[in-house]
Amino acid sequence: MKRIVTNLGVLQIFFSLLLVIAIMFVSTYLIYRNSISGIYDKVTQNNTLVFKSVVQSFDDSFRTVDNIIHSVHSLPPSDNLISPDDDSLDMTKVYTLVKNLSTLISTVDYIEEVVVFYDDARLAITSEGTSGFERFFDGKYRHDTYNASYWKTYASTKHAFKIFPADSFKVLDINQQPQSRNLMIAFGGNKLATSSKNVMVMIDVAALLKHVNQQSVIPGASLILLDQDRNIIYSTDKQWGLVDVLNDVYFNADREASLTRENYEYNFYKSDYNGFIYIDKVPYQFQNLNPVTQANDSIMLTAIICAVALSVFLSIYLNRPVKRILRLLGGGHSKGNDFRKIYSGIVKLQADNELYRDQLAFADKELRRGVFLQALDESAHAKAHDIQLQTYYPALFGEHCFVMVLFQARPRPDAGEAPLPVETIADRLEAGLRREGAEASVFHVSRAEFIAVVGLSKPEERARLLKRLRGSIAAAEKEALLGYDLWACVSEAYASEIKNANRGYRDVMNGMLYRGVGDAASVLDVEEIEYVWNVYFPFEKLEKLSNYLLNGKLQESVQIIRETMGENAARNVHRHQLVHIAKSMLFYMLRYAGSSANMREELYAIETEFCRRAEQTFDYRELEEALVAVAGRLSAYGRAEPKNKLNSAFISQYIELHYMENLYLDQIAAVMETTPKYFSNYFKKTFGVNYVEYLNKVRLSHARDLLRSTSLSIAEIGEKTGYLNASTFTTTFKKYMGVSPSDYRKQNDQQIV
Repeated sequence: MKRIVTNLGVLQIFFSLLLVIAIMFVSTYLIYRNSISGIYDKVTQNNTLVFKSVVQSFDDSFRTVDNIIHSVHSLPPSDNLISPDDDSLDMTKVYTLVKNLSTLISTVDYIEEVVVFYDDARLAITSEGTSGFERFFDGKYRHDTYNASYWKTYASTKHAFKIFPADSFKVLDINQQPQSRNLMIAFGGNKLATSSKNVMVMIDVAALLKHVNQQSVIPGASLILLDQDRNIIYSTDKQWGLVDVLNDVYFNADREASLTRENYEYNFYKSDYNGFIYIDKVPYQFQNLNPVTQANDSIMLTAIICAVALSVFLSIYLNRPVKRILRLLGGGHSKGNDFRKIYSGIVKLQADNELYRDQLAFADKELRRGVFLQALDESAHAKAHDIQLQTYYPALFGEHCFVMVLFQARPRPDAGEAPLPVETIADRLEAGLRREGAEASVFHVSRAEFIAVVGLSKPEERARLLKRLRGSIAAAEKEALLGYDLWACVSEAYASEIKNANRGYRDVMNGMLYRGVGDAASVLDVEEIEYVWNVYFPFEKLEKLSNYLLNGKLQESVQIIRETMGENAARNVHRHQLVHIAKSMLFYMLRYAGSSANMREELYAIETEFCRRAEQTFDYRELEEALVAVAGRLSAYGRAEPKNKLNSAFISQYIELHYMENLYLDQIAAVMETTPKYFSNYFKKTFGVNYVEYLNKVRLSHARDLLRSTSLSIAEIGEKTGYLNASTFTTTFKKYMGVSPSDYRKQNDQQIV
């Protein structure tokens, strides 16, 4: 036993538990003292606020009843229901009044019924139909005092608006079984009535109390309601005894009053609306407070004794587990402060856990990115694989709907700083969206493309998101992503289902493809894309482009490039259309650039570099300059004429360049520095056809393009393609094509580009 008592670990545990118990005791005692001293004041203050709210609710309810009575007086008919023709009851007026009554009280749940009757007609008109006056009050709504005779007598006297005290009525249900119902009758005044109607409103007291919501008043409090003549209308306390209280209290309309009698406090409130008096009867003090205090002291003393004893036993019991925990944390059997060693071990575990948490967060983020990329993939996946990934779907779609946003983030050439990591760009884009109030997850997809899934509670929020997105991009370009050019494309709104992810992705990808080259907006709405197909593609100029480059005419080549790109930009064609045009121009330029092995490798490098740049640029001017740069590199190959002009490449290029001229056999033979006969034999052997036939095919190929794409006359087209007159052109065209030029144009009629 001595060994246990002198054990440092046991003493540490004991004093630690004792310190905890002491702190708990002091805090409990202070709370107890403070709560006992101020609890009544706080409860009564809260009750005062609640009761004022109840008074306001009663006033609003009585105001609604008064408004309904005035509305009934204004309903047609304003006179009696007797027809002036035959002194009979006009049922059309009756049914109209029934319908209007039903509409009038349909939204007020605490009104049991509205009854309308006339002095000269023994008929009760309600929202549910009509009934005999005596049958209604002596049968359906039965009361010993308030019967049909009482109401007829009261209606014949001059009276103001009055609310009769709540009382129990025998009411027949739909099965004609009597049920007790607590009702309050509001009878409209007839001193200043605007019609001959007598109007009664039957109020369901239970529904009225539910409407005013007096559940939050202090337990034991009572509500007493008096009219302006100090007649009790309703009371929750049957033994109220107000005679002496009302005689002692001084009460007027502009202030409240309070009175204490015996064990209760009476708080009086007078309504500004109708002069009704509301009395809140609450207990003045908590009774038997001293026995409660003594019992609480006994409980705390007993708890202290038990806690000390429990500390002793727990100290001995926990000594061995503490040693084991210390060994698990690497403390071994070394002497010293056990709790300090445990603390050091826990700190080390926390550091390890923090590292593991970061690793798990990274893995979880990458897994969510993988799930998202899989959702964009239209390929089929194993069902088991999809089931395992379904747990990550809620992280992608936090709302009922979503839109997908494709971001393009390109560093500016003049930024002068190293590009940011794609993870950093994604995080900053996501943070920018959240600052604008949009719940989003942003993922890096490829190169400079980032996809954001933005949640919407309803599709109508999409328009507001577009405005916030413009502000987010403008702010990012100035701060978080300074040195970057940002574009965004927003998809349509879709229901938050994983199958719609691919549809949103197709929207934004197609949106970037169909972006107008002249559109400078930072945010593209796929719903506002205007699809156009007025591409400018001059075939005859592009044929000349390759020939100009072959002959080293760079200036003429650049002019064709700028004219073609500028015209398409003016027409605001789609981005993918302009990229296609640029690639076609590139292929025209590469067509006759050369055929040696070294040249093919360089041409391959030129082509791949241009295609990569074309896919990443959004400004048509950059694309135009890239074409001009390619033309400059290719023109160097065409400046030096071949030593032997009599080769197939040079001959075909010369014909393509000069087909519109009078290119006779002896003229081209002279250009090739040979005789017409030798040239003719060489041409036939090399090309498989004679020279004239080949020249006609080249000319007619261009003529067909002009017939399809221009409105030039037949004679003008013949002249442009090298024929002396329209007759020769028509005869030659029909010989090779089988139809005349005019018939060919009709067969291939299309819109002129």
